[in-house]
Amino acid sequence: MNNTPDTFTSAAEQDMSETRQAFLTGERAEFFAHDRRYVDTIFDDGESPLKHAHDIELRSSSFKWKYPLWYCSDIDAKDCTWFEMARAGVWYTDHITVEDSTTIEAPKNFRRCHDVTLRNVDFVNAEETLWACSGVTLDNVSAHGDYLAMNCADVKADNLRLVGNYPFDGARNVEISNSRLISKDCFWNCENVTVRDSFISGEYLAWNSRNVTFEHCTIESLQGLCYVDHLVLRDCRLVNTTLAFEYSSVDADVRGTIDSVFNPSSGTIRADHINELTLDPAKIDPTATTIVTADAA
Repeated sequence: MNNTPDTFTSAAEQDMSETRQAFLTGERAEFFAHDRRYVDTIFDDGESPLKHAHDIELRSSSFKWKYPLWYCSDIDAKDCTWFEMARAGVWYTDHITVEDSTTIEAPKNFRRCHDVTLRNVDFVNAEETLWACSGVTLDNVSAHGDYLAMNCADVKADNLRLVGNYPFDGARNVEISNSRLISKDCFWNCENVTVRDSFISGEYLAWNSRNVTFEHCTIESLQGLCYVDHLVLRDCRLVNTTLAFEYSSVDADVRGTIDSVFNPSSGTIRADHINELTLDPAKIDPTATTIVTADAA
């Protein structure tokens, strides 16, 4: 007869106190909680229920009011919900993982946090979310809202699905793969950005940035990829992309046609065809950019 339990419980989990099916109200309801697991628990009206908490597990629990996790550390949340009024939900918090079908309806979440992992998370309203955070991992995240990830550092995202303008403004050290971004003014004022195997659609892509690389991407943009210092495109498609590369130093390898190229500052642009090419000697040095097209070979 096999007496082995179906699931293994670690010593750390056994040592945790547990709160189950609680309905908690009032300001700072669980202030300074630590080494505790909350299961099927609702944090209802009352600000800052878990302020200054650490070593907390949240399972199938819900936040319904403002500022639930401020100045916290070592938080592990699974299958949880932040309702609309749980605004500014996670600020000044380090070492937090939120995963497994979690829904975050509240805006302005995750500010000035370090070591943030979001996996299988839906941001219904991602307005002004993930600001000034560092060490961020986004894995299978869906987000709808403007100004996602402003001034973030050391971000890795895979299967990010974003609808919202002005994301990643001022971010640095960003790697994105297998993603779909519908966003105007994406990657402005950034440094060290690499995007692979993704689709990006939106006006004015990546202005005023440095060291930006797109690999195996499809891009649609009006006046995209301008004012970029050291822009690289590898095996990309530029569909319905006009007035590209203005005042950018560029090394571009593009499959198919570029609708129009407008006054790049320097570099090399390779494409099957360019419908309209502008190299105005009154604005730039035309000899500083090499144009290579298949139909001119």
